[in-house]
Amino acid sequence: MRRLFFLAPDVQSAHALVDSLLLAHIPDKHIHVLAREGTPLGDLPEAGVAQRSDLIPAIERGAAAGGTTGLIAGLIAVALPGMAIIPAGGLVIALAAAGALVGGWASSLVGVSVDSTRLTRFKDAIAAGQVLVMADVAQEQVQAILDRAKACCPNVASEGMDTDIPAFP
Repeated sequence: MRRLFFLAPDVQSAHALVDSLLLAHIPDKHIHVLAREGTPLGDLPEAGVAQRSDLIPAIERGAAAGGTTGLIAGLIAVALPGMAIIPAGGLVIALAAAGALVGGWASSLVGVSVDSTRLTRFKDAIAAGQVLVMADVAQEQVQAILDRAKACCPNVASEGMDTDIPAFP
């Protein structure tokens, strides 16, 4: 999946672009609209927490750090005398999994409160009243969607794409 970014000058232009994306068979759950706070978006699919914040990268970092910490703790616990009654492999795996879960959960609490670093370049445009439209599309659809957006909405600027889109949001 690739995330395409478009900046529309106003809500009406964003609405025309979203309608065009829907006609191109992009599901509405793959379209995210972000505007200045207080801007009425009507029936446009508003960007969720996963798109607006650093939630996903924070979970990834927290799970990696927590899993590593749990793995190290498990290896240390197995090396201690008297721990031989617990199966070593199971203990190490359990502590690594628990560490990943706790690390992911704890870092998600921080990530949800931090603005997305991927959207920093659009901060000034959004503050000025423009509307950001993000569309998650398959690699083979990218050029067709860009051409369609240019044809239907000449006043909407294509702002590139992000190639690192997690599969689950």
